[in-house]
This record gives sequence, C-alpha cells and structure tokens, in this order.
Amino acid sequence: SSPVVNKIQEMQKSLGLEVTGKLDSNTLEVINKPRCGVPDVGHFNTFPGMPKWGKNHLTYRIVNYTPDLPRDAVDFAIEKALKVWEEVTPLTFSRMHEGEADIMISFAVRAHGDFEPFDGPGQSLAHAYPPGSGLYGDVHFDDDEKWTEDASGINLFLVAAHELGHSLGLLHSANPEALMYAVYKPNRNLDHFRLSQDDVDGIQSLYASKSTDVSPSSPPEPGTPAMCDPALSFDAVSTLRGEILFFKDRYLWRKSPWSFQPELHLISAFWPSLPSDLDAAYEDSSKDIVFIFKGNKFWAVRGSEVQAGYPKVIHILGFPPTTRKIDAAVYDKEKKKTYFFVEDKYWRFDEKSQSMERGFPRRIADDFPGVETKVDAVLQESGKRILVLLPVGVLWGILWHQNEVYFGLF
Repeated sequence: SSPVVNKIQEMQKSLGLEVTGKLDSNTLEVINKPRCGVPDVGHFNTFPGMPKWGKNHLTYRIVNYTPDLPRDAVDFAIEKALKVWEEVTPLTFSRMHEGEADIMISFAVRAHGDFEPFDGPGQSLAHAYPPGSGLYGDVHFDDDEKWTEDASGINLFLVAAHELGHSLGLLHSANPEALMYAVYKPNRNLDHFRLSQDDVDGIQSLYASKSTDVSPSSPPEPGTPAMCDPALSFDAVSTLRGEILFFKDRYLWRKSPWSFQPELHLISAFWPSLPSDLDAAYEDSSKDIVFIFKGNKFWAVRGSEVQAGYPKVIHILGFPPTTRKIDAAVYDKEKKKTYFFVEDKYWRFDEKSQSMERGFPRRIADDFPGVETKVDAVLQESGKRILVLLPVGVLWGILWHQNEVYFGLF
C-alpha cells in the first residue's frame, strides 16, 4: 500500500476508528473536530523511546496569560490540571514565577518560535512537548481559541490536563473515553473529573503508582506520626478544593474524595514559608483561600501560594489582647460566619462585615451540648453538620448536629 494509505491507517488506529485506509465520512468527521496539535505517531501510549522525567518533583511556570480569563482562573485551571496527574503518581509540582521551569506554559498565536505554528480558531487547540530540557516539557495554548472555565468555549482545564499528559510522557490514546484521546471532548464532568483507567495505566507505566512510590518531597522519617496511634490528635484540619487536610507536627495528610488512603506529606513541601505545629485552619471556599493559624499570627494561602501581606496578627480580627492562640476554626458556608474556638469559649466572625459579632465569646458547652472538652480541630461537613475532632483516635471524634451528639468514625 502507498505511504498515504499507511498514514491514514495509522491515524485511524490512533483515533480508535475502523482501519480502512480511506478518508471515509467517520474519519473526516473526527479529524475536523477541535483537537490537540501533537501528531499521532507511534503505536503506544507513550512517546517513542518512552522519555520520562528523571525526578518526581517538577517545577512549572505560567509565562503569560490569555485575555479571555482572569489570571487567577488560569492559575487555578493549571493547578487543577497538574493535580489530575499528581493524584495517581508520585509526582509533585511547584510553581516558579521567574527563571526556567521544567514545564513552561504560555499562550501564543500562529507562528511562535517552535516551528509548529498554530492555525487560528478551531482545529489545533494546543500542543506540548515530551519530557526533556529546553523546549521539551513545555505547553503552548493557541490564543486564537476562546478559553473558558466552563464548556461554553474551549475549557482550559481539560485541554491543560491533556497537554500536561504529553509533558509527562504520554502520547495519544485510541480510547475515546481517555483524557489523552486526541479529539477535544467538552462533555466531560468538570466538577468531578476523573482520569480513565487507560490514562492511569499509561502514566503509571512511566512513574508507578502513588502507593508504590514515595515522593521525595515527603520521605518517611523517624518521628513521623502513625495513622493508627490511638493517642493521636490533630493540630488542625481544613478543606482545600474538595480535599481534606489533617495537620500534625511537621506533616499533613491529604484525603481526597477519589482516594481511600490519605497521603502523608511535609507541610513545607506545600508551603515552604509556613511553620510547623499549627493551631488551626479553615477554608473560605468563596475566596478559594485557606487561613492557617499559629500563635498570635495567621496566614492566607491559595493553592500552593502564600498570599502577600501575611502573616497578620490575630487581634486585627477582633480578639482581645489576652487571646494568644486559636485552638480550632471553621467557616460556615451557608451563614458566611467563621467560628473560632479558644479554650472553653468560642467567637463568631461575620465574613460579610469582616468583624467579630457582638455577644461573644460564649461558652462552648452552652451552645454545643455534649462537647465538654477542649476542641482540637473542627470541620464543616456537607454544609450543615459540624464535625469536632477530639484526641480520641486518628479519625474518631464527635459529630454535632442540631443539638445532637454522636461518636463516630470519620
């Protein structure tokens, strides 16, 4: 057969189509849809030679931004896309704001200096290069596309997650359900996105699974807290973009909805400038910020970044000078109130007016019947229930809901 027929057959195979060697209607329909600009070459779901990064901690830098979205929306989409791969491998990522990162991310139009010019609106949406130095590992988005946070245009998160798969060493998959399928599919569940098993098998063929390999950012060390220690209590607990973080000494456990086993990390691997032995933490999801407390100071973090202007002193929130530390804190999403627990009392902070409410502090025992002892950590669950974690075991505690108290396993 001719080289042209061979190429058509190769493309049909890579797209999971019937291999006819002809540009039939099914083939033309698929290849005319918006897609990734990385060529369909090779017969495997990795690049020829299986290039991969020789380290587990990678850096990335967002070089410039699209005018289609706010900067923080772009930051969030890229961070969420990286997390897709981080969840199933030992890989971790940290952001750089200047200099040369492993993965340089940029928006460009038409010719942009890499001999792979974009084609204007439609067709090729982005392209990325396999692992390596220089241009390799980088991701380029076509800024002639309409980039969006939802499915009204081209969803930046979905395309970024796909392209970052290339940056980590994956080629296209012939499975139409896979993230690494060449054709853009906007009808995926964006709120609860999960990789297909085909994607997981592909990336783990390069880097192994998270459970069988340990990230160098969190090596096991003497003194690491034991999950099953019946005497274990937490320093703080908070949600973070759908996950739950449990803080203890220099460490934190990450519990995501799609993984059964919590992951242990050093706090410094996420936020190098934060102290250890924290006192309290809570997420204000409306601002995409987690507030973290130690002693008379507190920090604000968004994703992996500590916000400018912090730490601040807790007394600017309205605490009296005699209050030296917070034991626990939780944000009530429905009422837009934050509860601060200190010894046997609690305060309530109005997030709308940014002021401490009158009539506080009040006694914890009066308003949370059954909760008699000092509170270690608090978490709002499902918007209505408040879970109070006490030093009675790693995931045991008191569940308080509408003046009823339950002991249970979290």
